[in-house]
Amino acid sequence: MHPNPVHRPASPERNLAFARERGFGMLAVGSGEAAAPLLSHIPFIVAEDGAAVHAHLVRANPIARLLAAGERPAVLAVSGPDGYVSPDWYGAEPDQVPTWNYVAVHLRGTLRLRPEEALRPHLDALSARFEEELRPKPPWRTSKVAPDRLASMMRAIVPIELAVETVDGTWKLNRNKTDEVRRRAAEHMGTEGFGQEVALLSALMQSPPGAE
Repeated sequence: MHPNPVHRPASPERNLAFARERGFGMLAVGSGEAAAPLLSHIPFIVAEDGAAVHAHLVRANPIARLLAAGERPAVLAVSGPDGYVSPDWYGAEPDQVPTWNYVAVHLRGTLRLRPEEALRPHLDALSARFEEELRPKPPWRTSKVAPDRLASMMRAIVPIELAVETVDGTWKLNRNKTDEVRRRAAEHMGTEGFGQEVALLSALMQSPPGAE
C-alpha cells in the first residue's frame, strides 16, 4: 500500500466493497523458503459479513499443495483501473513529474483449505455471481453439465478460504492536488489517457472517495 495517507482515504468497508465488486485478484502466499512468494490469479467471492474470501485452486497448484500441510498467511491483491498521468495535464503548475494513478485493495489473513463438500456450493455461488452481470441472458448453472463430467472436473480443484484479518486500499487519484488541477488531469485521462479502464479512472479522479 502507498505510504502517503492522502492516497488511503477509503474505509475498510469501502475497500471491501470494491474487492467484492471486482471479484478477481492475485493471491500471494509465502513458500516458506528463500524462493519468491507463490502467486495465483483467481476469481473469488467475499462472504456477506466480509470476514472471509472463498475461492478455489487447481489441485496441482503449488499453493494448494502447500495448504495440504496446513494454513498459511496470505494476501489477496485486487487491482482496479490504472493509468499514466502526464505533468502537462496539470496546467500551469511548475516542476511537476509524471505519475501513475491506480486503485488497489489488499486483503490479508490466513489461508486454508475448505472441506471438499464446500466445493459445489462455492462453484454454484461463484457462477451465479458473475452470470448475474450478463443479464438478461439466462444464467448458466452447473446443472447444465453432465453429473459424471462435473464430478470429474471437480476432482481436479480444491476449495479454499482466506480468513480476512486486515483490509487496506490505495486510491491514488491526484488527491494531493487542488480540485481544479485534479479535475483538469481527470479530463485528459478520459480523452487521452492510456492504461486499464481509463474512463472509470477518470470518473474516480473527478470524484475521489473522501475520508469516511
